Amino acid sequence: MKLTILGSGAATPTLKRGVTAQYLNFNERRILIDCGEGTQLQVRRYGVKFQRIQYIFISHLHGDHYLGLVGLLSSMNLLGRVNAMHIFAAPELELILKQQFELTYVKLNFELIFHHLTAKTTTLVLEDKVMTVKAIPLKHRISCYGFLFEEKIKERGVDPEAIKEFDLTIPEILALKAGKDVMRGEITMPNEDATFDPPKPKSYAFCTDTKYLTRLVDEIQGVDYLYHEATFLEKEKDRAKATFHTTALQAATLAKAAQVGHLLLGHFSARYRNTDELLSEAQSVFPNTTCVYDGQEFYLAKNN
Repeated sequence: MKLTILGSGAATPTLKRGVTAQYLNFNERRILIDCGEGTQLQVRRYGVKFQRIQYIFISHLHGDHYLGLVGLLSSMNLLGRVNAMHIFAAPELELILKQQFELTYVKLNFELIFHHLTAKTTTLVLEDKVMTVKAIPLKHRISCYGFLFEEKIKERGVDPEAIKEFDLTIPEILALKAGKDVMRGEITMPNEDATFDPPKPKSYAFCTDTKYLTRLVDEIQGVDYLYHEATFLEKEKDRAKATFHTTALQAATLAKAAQVGHLLLGHFSARYRNTDELLSEAQSVFPNTTCVYDGQEFYLAKNN
C-alpha cells in the first residue's frame, strides 16, 4: 500500500508546492484523494499512471481541492479511457462537471458514477472484499469530509508444518483459515495449534480541511497513518479558528490522543517559506510526525 503526495500546499499553488491531491494504491485499489489545480501535471511528474485510477474522493468544493478535476478527466478522455470512474463528493460536483462538459461540447467516452456525500455522521461509502472507506464529516466553512481507508481482516495463516505433519486436506485448511477447529472422528485439532494470526489490517485517515475537532480522536483511533491539515502555527490559532483550519500543534495533539502510528502534516499556508517551525511545534507533542512535500511517498505499515 503506497501513498504519493501530489500536492501539499493550501489555497494557491506555488513553485514549490501544488495544492491538495494524493494518490493512494490501497491493495491495488487505485484512488485519487482531492484534485486541486494542476493535479494532472503532478501525476505525470511523479510517475502515477492516472488511467488506472478507479476512485476519486473529493473532500469539499473549495477550488484548491477540486479545480484540477475537469482537466484530468478531459485528458483521460482524450487518451482513450473507457472504464467508468467512481466519484465520491458533494452532490453539487455532479452538476458542476456535467455543465462544464455540456457547455464545452465534450462527450466523455467513459461513465462518471457519482456517490453523493451528504451524511451528518460517519458513514460507510465503499466496501469490497479487501477494504472499506468511511466518510467522516469535518467542520469547515462549507460541507467537508475526511476519509478513513481500512483494510479488512485477512484469514488466519495455516502453519506449513502442520499441513505436512497431519496431511491436511483442502477443506480442512479452509476451515482452519476461517478460524474453525478441525474434527477427525473423535479427535479435535484446535485452531490455535495449527494457525497463526494474520497481519494487522492497515489503515489510513485523510482529514482536511477542518477546524480543531476533538471528536476525531474516536473516529481515527489507532490508524497507521493520519494525514491532517496544519495550515498555521499555534501563534495563528485565532486565525485558524476563524477560517476553520487547524494548527500543527492541534493536529499533533489529535494524533497523540488517537494513538496513531505516524502523523503526516500538509496543507501549509504559503506564508511559511519552510516547514521547520511547523514540524518542531508538532514534534513537541507527537514525535513521529512528518511535514510532507510534493512527490514524497509512504508505504503504509505501522512501523515504516
